[in-house]
This record gives sequence, C-alpha cells and structure tokens, in this order.
Amino acid sequence: MVKFASPEQAQKKTATREALGATLAALASEGMPIVAVDADLACSTTMQKFANEAPEGKKRFFNCGIAEQNMIGVAAGLSLVGNIAFTGSFAVFGTGRVYEQIRNTVAYSNLNVKITPTHAGVSVGPDGGSHQMLEDLCLMQALPHMTVLVPADYASAVSAIRLAAHIPSPAYIRMGRAAVPHIYADDVDLEIGHSYVLKNGTDVTIIACGVEVEQALKAADILEQEGISAEVIDAFSLKPFDEETLIASATKTGCVVAAEEHSIQGGLCAKVAQVLSKSNPIPCEFVAVDDRFGKSGTFEELMSYFKLDAQAIVEAVKKAVTRKHIW
Repeated sequence: MVKFASPEQAQKKTATREALGATLAALASEGMPIVAVDADLACSTTMQKFANEAPEGKKRFFNCGIAEQNMIGVAAGLSLVGNIAFTGSFAVFGTGRVYEQIRNTVAYSNLNVKITPTHAGVSVGPDGGSHQMLEDLCLMQALPHMTVLVPADYASAVSAIRLAAHIPSPAYIRMGRAAVPHIYADDVDLEIGHSYVLKNGTDVTIIACGVEVEQALKAADILEQEGISAEVIDAFSLKPFDEETLIASATKTGCVVAAEEHSIQGGLCAKVAQVLSKSNPIPCEFVAVDDRFGKSGTFEELMSYFKLDAQAIVEAVKKAVTRKHIW
C-alpha cells in the first residue's frame, strides 16, 4: 500500500534535488559502495552533502570541474571496479552535453552508472532557455538498458534514488530546482515499472509526471467543483512504463489528458499516445511545451506562460471530455 503525505506534511514544499546528496549519504552509511561524480555544481545539485556526510565522503566524491563528458567517463570507470556511480550536473549539461558518452560508454555497455542531474524543465526559472532542459526524457528513454524515473516530490525522489542504487544497470532520474508540495509519506516505497493512482475519478484520466503531478491534483479539485470527476495518475516510472494502470483508467473514464514539464516530443505525452493508440484509441489531449525552447522568468510565470499550470490542464480536460461525447 502506497502511503501518502499527511495534511500537515502536504503543506511543506521541498525541491526534488534536495533528495540527492542526503540519500546518497544515507546509502553509503548503509554500506553500499556509492561514489558521487559531479561537474562543479555540487552545491546546486546537493551532492556536497554526500561529500560532507557520507562515510569517507570526501574520498568517494569526485569533482570533475566543468568537464561533463569527463564526468561520465570517470563514473563509468569507477563502476567497472565495483562502485555504484551517481553523476550530478544540471540536466541540460548532464544529459545534453554528454549524450554520446552516456550512449556509447554507459548504456551500450550496460554499466552501473546513474544519471541524476537536477534543474530540469522550465522550473529552472530565471536561468532561461539555454538552461531549461526540455528534451531529456526523450533522449534518455530512447536508450536501451536505461531505466527512467520522474519523481513528483521529495519522498518519491528519495525512493527513486534508492531504487536506482539497487539495480545493476543505467538509470536516469529527473529532478528539479523548484520547491514542490509533499505528495507521498516520507518513507514511501515506490517501484520501478509502476504508476500510482492519487485520486479516483470517472470522467477523465489525468496522467502526469514530475512537477505536473501537483498541477494535475489542483486541476482535479477545480474540475470537481464543476462536476467533472478526474482520476489522477502519477507516472513515476516512465521506462519501464506501467501500461496496465493507464489502460485500466482510460477504459473506465473514456478520455485522457497527459501533462509533463517537457517537450511534447518524445516524453510522457508520446508514451501515452503510443500505448493508447494500440490498445484503446480514445480522445487524448496533451499539456506540454509545444516544440520550442524555454524562457527566463519565475517558475510560476513560466508554468502559466507555457500553459503547463492547473488551468491549462482544466482546459485540456474540457476539450477531451467534449470530444468523448462526440467520439
């Protein structure tokens, strides 16, 4: 049984990136051969906590400087001598600048390296379009051997990091800069290959990942006031993807809205369309960044500007429900 945050916990907000260094330190304290390899962003990624708090943390932390491609190579080498290597950078550098090294060194060889950058999506905010990585899920889920997890809050980020540490193969965990509400209980135990129904409904399925899960829950509350019953699913595991939960919900509700803080190309929206087109073709609407780069602004401003907020999901739901009735 998945445990959710209490009303008191749900009032708290914590960025998913805050889980990285602390969880790695805890895993090392439990005896796991963790090493952390960073590209000169250890304070921002929170990997500095690992260096400061883990047993022999300073000996097991490697700052490669502003040399992300070397970071992947170092992590790969460390994994070959029995370590579980976690890499840290901003997502635009930690996946984009190093894609060839991840593909040919880590994924092709099926090495025990975990790609765990932070600052993904438009939630990077004022850093602007050059730093707002909107293509990472597309890049990572296309790689054979790669597990892809997208935590929605701090507790699910902790769970994702722990899960990745216990599989002997590459994994990608997408974490963000913006503080988001707690959805799950602190000790939640999630699973690779699973999505989670956060709210039951009968009229429409809203499936979301990452920061969009909070927006989906807000949208469901708004819709409830308007007489529309929305089922909300957290697509925690993008690869492997939980087709069964999506299909069961879609069969019940008859229409689906997918929401992600990512390009509409190659992420959750594409996965949902792929699954339903072959199993249960029904009306679908998509909330995502529509084939463009990011922009500087606050997190809240950008969520509204790119139509990723709860109101955008509400509008997409109304379109999907209307289409269902004339389908």
